Amino acid sequence: MWKLSKSPEICPPEPMIWVGVRVLVAGVCLPVKRVSMAEKRKRVSLAGLVVTGAILAGFVYMGRGYYHRAMTIHQLLTENKQLKQAITNLTDEDQIGYAKVLGREDVDGQLFTRIKFVETARDDKLTRILEKEYAIPGDVIHFDALIVKFGDKMVMDGKGRALYLWRRIYGDKTPPEKGFDIEEPGAEPQRYADLLAALPIEHRELFWSSIWDLANDPDMLKEHDIDAIYGNVVYTKVEEGLIYVFKINATGQVFTDVVPDM
Repeated sequence: MWKLSKSPEICPPEPMIWVGVRVLVAGVCLPVKRVSMAEKRKRVSLAGLVVTGAILAGFVYMGRGYYHRAMTIHQLLTENKQLKQAITNLTDEDQIGYAKVLGREDVDGQLFTRIKFVETARDDKLTRILEKEYAIPGDVIHFDALIVKFGDKMVMDGKGRALYLWRRIYGDKTPPEKGFDIEEPGAEPQRYADLLAALPIEHRELFWSSIWDLANDPDMLKEHDIDAIYGNVVYTKVEEGLIYVFKINATGQVFTDVVPDM
């Protein structure tokens, strides 16, 4: 609560900056805090320095984040122990999915084959992790996979490993680039959703999105001890009543094993 001064002070005529409300009661000026112009300019200058420092700190932080991400691209396949451990944990695979014909139909004089494609879990052949249906022109179907083979130095136990990624499916008269996607390009494949769980999300996204870029850079493949990244297309004339099981041979190639549909 404001109190009146015993010796009333007349409001000064000199230029001052007043902080608060100046109230006159019976001709008496209440004693409010006054700040000189020089002190005001000093405070404004100090506030400006604080704001400028905060902005610069923000830029530094953002710059460090960008630098860290740029370095991650270079280091991920060479120095990241979590990634090497994840690749080391890969086990040998002998089956990566299957397909079967659901039926055939004629559309404007052209034969279409309705087919179901199933991708199975790495640790359980009976577990379906992806299931899609397609209508493919013709009866010769191409199944396109991407194989990534890691060298001995890339894994901790010195034994090479491989990843098998499904890309697309298309008919015999369809250009590959117009085929249907199986897995979303650049996204984390469902079969390997748990493989890089120990890595930060941005590192996982970086790894999967960079696979194809690495395939077109032999020098980088050699530098990071990746033996090869290449496509493997399996195609066959499909028939109803059969299941086409996709398996992997000793050299890492994908092939089909045909069994009756039970």
